[in-house]
Amino acid sequence: MPKVELPLHHKNIIITRSKDNMSDIKKLFTNRGAQIFDFPAIDVGYPDDLNPLDDALSEINDFHWIIFSSSNGIKFVDERLRNFNSSLKECSKKIKIAVVGEKTSKTLGELGVEADFVPPEFVAESLIENFPISGYGLRVFLPRVQTGGRNLIADEFRNSGSRVVEVAAYETRCPDSIPKETINVIKSRKVDAIVFSSGKTVLNSALLLEKEFGEEWLKFLDDSKLLTIGPQTSKTCKKIFGRVNREALKYTFEGLLDVAIDIFN
Repeated sequence: MPKVELPLHHKNIIITRSKDNMSDIKKLFTNRGAQIFDFPAIDVGYPDDLNPLDDALSEINDFHWIIFSSSNGIKFVDERLRNFNSSLKECSKKIKIAVVGEKTSKTLGELGVEADFVPPEFVAESLIENFPISGYGLRVFLPRVQTGGRNLIADEFRNSGSRVVEVAAYETRCPDSIPKETINVIKSRKVDAIVFSSGKTVLNSALLLEKEFGEEWLKFLDDSKLLTIGPQTSKTCKKIFGRVNREALKYTFEGLLDVAIDIFN
């Protein structure tokens, strides 16, 4: 039988992510030999006030484009549309849908909808630079996170003459605690790498680590590699943790797996 390649064998890796989205990502890393420790850094739910979202959804068929920057936006909009006897699949017959990244496109595909536009690079700047038509005169719906997201897409489309309706479709909140097994591996200073998938996972991880370990929390990670999914996450990580050891070249979890393998081999 061919030898199975396990380039991350004996590596203890912490993945910071929402609990609901952990299993597929863990499998990516464990299949390459890593020992994964869960660190749910985000709880995802509806925004504090659903009225703006419901107002937008009540007239969703009047939009020309919906632009999703995250899988969470897709999930919560599709779920809420059920209150209007509709779905994103139904809406896609009349409205074009753009997504920022590959994972977001995949989530849309799971609902039976193919994105009308996915930019060549999975960042907001690439969507803006490569958008297939002028924004002038468009009515654009932008579901987004309640706090902590970027305003770049909305601002650029408004500047190009679009009428943009930007509303909170979901919120990401900080969990209450870190799993005991993860606390123990941090305490023993045996963490080889921590994977960050967004600026908010960086911020919430730091809050939870300080809550658990006190003011000296950062010292427990002196020997750990910090891996980030893209430029915005790196920016936050450098600000909060003081460094980034490696940023994914492809802004996906597969990209993070690639840099993890590269940094340890």
